[in-house]
Amino acid sequence: MTAVTDMAPHDFWQELHPPGTFAGGEFTSFYVATLEDGRQLRLPIRELADGDHALASLIVNQASFAVLDVLAESLAEKLRPMRIDVVAGLPTLGLTLAAAVAQKLGHSRYVPLGTSRKFWYRDELSVALSSITTPTQQKRLYIDPRMLPLLQGRRVALIDDVISSGASIVAGLHLLTGCGIEPVVIGAAMLQSERWRESLAAAGPQWSARTVGVFATPILQRDARGRWRSPPA
Repeated sequence: MTAVTDMAPHDFWQELHPPGTFAGGEFTSFYVATLEDGRQLRLPIRELADGDHALASLIVNQASFAVLDVLAESLAEKLRPMRIDVVAGLPTLGLTLAAAVAQKLGHSRYVPLGTSRKFWYRDELSVALSSITTPTQQKRLYIDPRMLPLLQGRRVALIDDVISSGASIVAGLHLLTGCGIEPVVIGAAMLQSERWRESLAAAGPQWSARTVGVFATPILQRDARGRWRSPPA
């Protein structure tokens, strides 16, 4: 078992380690996430404004191709029993994962949602969008009207890289359901804390039960020695 020590910022998300490589319980600069098969992934810790709590972070388009491949296959495995016809991805980072998941499911394409308004887009096919990583940016989430026939009447999976506050995924749900499209499942690589459950419950009682992730991470608490610990179960 390897001691949990500091690492270079650019080394995060680059390697999956065998089960039991790192001890758990307390952390300094990175958190050890464990996949269902026991493999471990080191994630940087982002301190929150109060100084006493922190979150583990995942930026999937900075991950190595090998790590992205495993995350996509793990999520696709959870989606296969749901007989998904088409994958829709949320910008920005969710697009990387959604494309990879669609390929793992044997699809020839996926449907990217976007925040860049093309001149042929329609305002009624958009909703306001915010996220925990860019809280001050005023953006709108759009669907290309030409993509609607690919989604209507189909079994749709809505994919993001991380679900944290739930704001981005709820915006995606509002956009799709406003177009008469109700996803059969929501998927993510990481479910970050439990805060997203309240947002999804407010959007509809069915959504929490339809949400799956490759792994989950808690809100971390600083202990008396200045290290980060998972809260008691």
